[in-house]
Amino acid sequence: MKKDNLQIGEIYHVFNKSIAGYKIFNSESHFYRMKELMKYYNKKNVEYKYSRYIELINQGKNIQINQVNESDKLVSLIAYCIMPTHLHLILKQLAENGITIFMRKILDSYSRYFNIRHNRKGPLWISRFKSVLVSDDEQLLHLTRYLHLNPTTAGLVKKPEDWKESSYNEYLGKINNDQKICKFDDVLRIESKPYQKFVNSQRSYQRELSIIKKIVID
Repeated sequence: MKKDNLQIGEIYHVFNKSIAGYKIFNSESHFYRMKELMKYYNKKNVEYKYSRYIELINQGKNIQINQVNESDKLVSLIAYCIMPTHLHLILKQLAENGITIFMRKILDSYSRYFNIRHNRKGPLWISRFKSVLVSDDEQLLHLTRYLHLNPTTAGLVKKPEDWKESSYNEYLGKINNDQKICKFDDVLRIESKPYQKFVNSQRSYQRELSIIKKIVID
């Protein structure tokens, strides 16, 4: 694999969207599938493709999936928001080419799933993916708010906590530990009530938009 220019230990805003604004996440099962892919493929060595893994489970095979150590992960998922036509992730690269490998696996796997389910052929995503370096903690904090406000900005929900397809409720401490897929405690100090106030301060968000405009890529 050709080496990319994304650096181990750095944090990136990673983004991709569907071809022609096609709604590729339009049911609960679609969102669930992508979140499961993000969990399943975040490791250096995967024995089965996710579809094969599900087949074996459905056949009653006793397949043990051990908890993945940090040293075996490709990326650390800091925040995410899955929208009907696109996907925002904040990722810290943990292994060489980690983000590239992780994104290729989840995007390709979801494309196969979606095309089979909808009797469709051809590419699903507009590009490989786009990424922008997050250079400091202030940018990172404002970027998480940008992600978590996406559904309200798009008019999908009135309150960001009503959108279940983002990491916002993890940040508010409303998700059980065994259901969390993000790890942000080592890069951000989040207290649920102050963070909720920060996210909901739309006037402040608009005033500080210039802080993140260089790392917003949609």
